[in-house]
Amino acid sequence: MSGPLRILIADDHLIVREGLRMILETADDFQLVGEAADGAEALRLCAELHPDVVLMDLRMPNMDGLTAIGRLSREQPEVAVVILTTFNEDDLMRRGLKAGARGYLLKDTDRRTLFDSIRAAGRGETLLKPEVLARLLATPAPVASGGLDLTEREMEVLRAVAQGERSKEIAFRLGITERTVKAHLAGIYNKLGVDSRAAAIAVAAQKGLLS
Repeated sequence: MSGPLRILIADDHLIVREGLRMILETADDFQLVGEAADGAEALRLCAELHPDVVLMDLRMPNMDGLTAIGRLSREQPEVAVVILTTFNEDDLMRRGLKAGARGYLLKDTDRRTLFDSIRAAGRGETLLKPEVLARLLATPAPVASGGLDLTEREMEVLRAVAQGERSKEIAFRLGITERTVKAHLAGIYNKLGVDSRAAAIAVAAQKGLLS
């Protein structure tokens, strides 16, 4: 991607937006293009400003973050969303990732993790902190997996994705091409009814496929 990553902040607290603005301004490869106070404003600004990444709070007035993420996933799938919230709630985390978010961070996260997550989202990748992934895997809701019919190779790719490996790394380790990895991912997404790595991990964990 040429040029800085274009970022939009969606949070109903002005002090949070101001703090994030100051942090983001310290990175040369980021450009803050807009700020929204609720989900509806975030959708409107995304349509106008075309950011690469949105930092999205979940609990906002008028339209909450979960609703906005779902709408963005359908209407502007090219926009990557990273959830940034105060609330450490597993159900919200799973729902946000399933709705299409590419990452989940708490507002007390450190600067390096924030920047790494934004850059990963901008590349179309998913970067989940180890403790977030651990909670996803530790709290599966037993759901019948009949009809999913993931192949052995698809399961290998899915487990690798859950460990945070990139397509290039998966291809090298499995001895296949990167294009083949992407084809397997497309099959996994179709069978799980999702359209992103984060959502695939969330749904697979919920169904107990990664335990």
